[in-house]
Amino acid sequence: MKHQIVKIKSVTVPKLYKIKVTFDDATEKTIDLEQLLTGPMYGPLKDPVVFKAVTIDPEAATVVWPNGADFDPETLYKWDLYEHELKDRALQWNSSS
Repeated sequence: MKHQIVKIKSVTVPKLYKIKVTFDDATEKTIDLEQLLTGPMYGPLKDPVVFKAVTIDPEAATVVWPNGADFDPETLYKWDLYEHELKDRALQWNSSS
């Protein structure tokens, strides 16, 4: 699958564990990340203060949190294609911790 180049213009937290991402082509996606918040990288995002500290990394252009957890713009743009795989991985992270 070809990697699509999209840029994130903004990210907000409309509700705990959900992010609303606006892309440079005006596409908006609201993504529920709650089921992914497990393991050493994403587990700390269960803390509401940490989760709400989401920003856009100015160099990598990813959605990023203070602990280094991040998501690639293309993954978020095509969330419907990646969601189930990422949730399956989160289950594996949870069972191995």
